[in-house]
Amino acid sequence: MSRSLFGLGLLTTVFVLPIASAVEPLPPAAAPEPNRSDEPLAENFSLEAATRFLDQASLHWTQSRKCFACHTNYLYLVAQPELPTHAETHREVRRELEAMVEERWQSPGPRWDAEVVMTAAVLAMHDSATTGKLHATTRRALDRMWSVQRADGGIDWLKCDWPPMESDDDFGAAMLALAVGAAPEDYRRTAAAQAGLEKLRGYLVENPAPTLHHEAMLLWADSYLTDLLTDDQRQASIRKLLEIQQPDGGWNLATLGDWTRADGQPQDRVGSDGYGTGLVIFVLRRCGLDADDPRLQSGITWLKSNQRASGRWFTRSLHKDSKHFISHAGTAMAALAIATCEPVAAQ
Repeated sequence: MSRSLFGLGLLTTVFVLPIASAVEPLPPAAAPEPNRSDEPLAENFSLEAATRFLDQASLHWTQSRKCFACHTNYLYLVAQPELPTHAETHREVRRELEAMVEERWQSPGPRWDAEVVMTAAVLAMHDSATTGKLHATTRRALDRMWSVQRADGGIDWLKCDWPPMESDDDFGAAMLALAVGAAPEDYRRTAAAQAGLEKLRGYLVENPAPTLHHEAMLLWADSYLTDLLTDDQRQASIRKLLEIQQPDGGWNLATLGDWTRADGQPQDRVGSDGYGTGLVIFVLRRCGLDADDPRLQSGITWLKSNQRASGRWFTRSLHKDSKHFISHAGTAMAALAIATCEPVAAQ
């Protein structure tokens, strides 16, 4: 069974993986090598190598930390249905996310609101890209999501000063919109979703996206909902994203906001990176730009020329020069961007 790439109608094969609760867990995965700006470039571009890196990084994170993170295993589940299929790893990470909902969320103690919303959104996007059916666990996660939405329509997000994902509440609002929009089987038309969306729209009126990164996230959500943004808002955001394309052909994450680094160093705003390039190309494709648009093809050329030997794309942290885990997210987004423009490569 196969489905089109996130509803774009492209000719890529997406494998539907049965989620079996009785499967034995995989052996412990080795930690990937640290994300380094000086890692050598790959001799040749390989989507298979990117998939291997994402499999290893995500499985190791899931097994060793017993949690999910925006920059690693969450985005892995968003990207993996479009990549060469390594079924065992894919299945185990999904199974662990289901266990979070069905087991760990049932134990006493509070849950982070961000965890609730991010889990619902990722499960919804994964269902959409695989079976096209709303899994019972996903529905439970979505139901839980409405219990943490604030009266003003927003979400109390994690604010760890780790941009672009964990530094403000507005990222949470975008993820809530993505959860509703991506959920299959017309979930958005349920009474709970309609009431929640009405509150969310009120929040967005009072709290416009503070960064271009979050404008891109709302474009992504709007590509499912189609009426989250006005046409003027949609076109303005698309124009701004195209205007900041780097001379080398890609995009730079730091130019999508005005974040200040915790280590006092300046942000790198010149030269492209995996996350900025991948996110912008993917979102612009979701907005309907043609895969052969010269601007997008310049970005794809940059991605293929700047993959590292490990299969990843390096992206410098916006917070401080230590782990650079945003490179994991950057690799997921870079792979998604390539799959949206060259779907045959993802078969």
